[in-house]
Amino acid sequence: GPTRKMPLTASAMDFFQLFVPDNVLKNMVVQTNMYAKKYQERFGSDDAWIDVTLTEMKAFLGYMISTSIHHCESVLSIWSSGFYSNKSIALIMTQSRFEKILKYFHIVAFRSSQTTHGLYKIQPFLDSLQNGFDSAFRPSQAQVLHEPLIDEDPVFIATCTERELRKRKKRKFSLWVRQCSSTGFICQIYVHLKEGSGADGLDALKNKPQLHSMVAKSLCQNASGKNYIIFTGPSITSLNLFEEFEKQEIYCCGLLSTRKSDCTGLPPSMLNNSEAPQSRGQYRIRMKGNMSLICWYNKGHFRFLTNAYSPVQQGVIIKRKSGEIPCPLAVEAFAAHLSYICKYDDKYSKYFISHKPNKTWQQVFWFAISITINNAYILYKMSEAYHVTRYSRAQFGERLVKELLGLEDTSPSH
Repeated sequence: GPTRKMPLTASAMDFFQLFVPDNVLKNMVVQTNMYAKKYQERFGSDDAWIDVTLTEMKAFLGYMISTSIHHCESVLSIWSSGFYSNKSIALIMTQSRFEKILKYFHIVAFRSSQTTHGLYKIQPFLDSLQNGFDSAFRPSQAQVLHEPLIDEDPVFIATCTERELRKRKKRKFSLWVRQCSSTGFICQIYVHLKEGSGADGLDALKNKPQLHSMVAKSLCQNASGKNYIIFTGPSITSLNLFEEFEKQEIYCCGLLSTRKSDCTGLPPSMLNNSEAPQSRGQYRIRMKGNMSLICWYNKGHFRFLTNAYSPVQQGVIIKRKSGEIPCPLAVEAFAAHLSYICKYDDKYSKYFISHKPNKTWQQVFWFAISITINNAYILYKMSEAYHVTRYSRAQFGERLVKELLGLEDTSPSH
């Protein structure tokens, strides 16, 4: 749970600023103004530009975050006369001023000579965010490694034309997370560029186990020695990775697929489906040290690799129609934690910021901000402030937008 106690009067902004404090916002102001100056020195002066202030930067973020609640395809709809117009917040800043800030917005204005990393324009922000996640929250023992749902708004996809779909560029990065499976709090974000140069690039490693193994190691670099249990999907699950994690006192439970997983070192007899008819709930086990390979049958064969659960401990999967199906405890635990993450995705993935910039670093930035607001809401729900106000996720987002725009007094009431 949370590592610090927030006051009863804590606002949405207070929870958001646990991860994005004023000093981070002030740096955005400085870097944006530096980039605007550099841009104008190179391409000619812009008489309409005035240096951005901290108040304007907060309002700029507020406008962007508002698209996660109202799902308008373009943030500029706020100033339009159409369905998504919002007169109450449109008066805070003119559309032309907003577009100027959007044009020059930067987190790192200049590339240093030592920088080779493709995400150098956003890496300091991601590092700062990671420190905030680590210091504000202590995750439960059970955690999940996965790619969260950050796809296009389904309403837009259903209504747009094929031509509009073709115009939208595919994402040039993959985003993975390590997530606390009891609360849904995302403990760590890992971004991998698809066009990375050399042997580490996603193109070079596409559909290969070493990419997913590298992602898993990066996500768990701060998890060693804490007895965490990490649940993984078929693309990450492998005997070599689990054995490496066990040396670091990280224990695993993963679903195995003969098509997607690295099956090196696993007995072939367990990977082949038996021809004899099997009844639901039957399973076979092979062990090597602490590692167990479980082949469980339920309208099909499901294989699990684990060193976190004893294979002889019994559990059950409860189905609405067929009732209880017996299984090893590892299978029950995997199903329970996976269903929690599915519930998280259903509840929170629709609150991702709708703005879709062309620049990859900006896409990563808005996804990271969306995850940050979801984390802030989870902390809010676990605090005493929630028992006073009881905002839903949409109401929390609306409060945050108003506080960023200066429409709500965020000072504690006496």
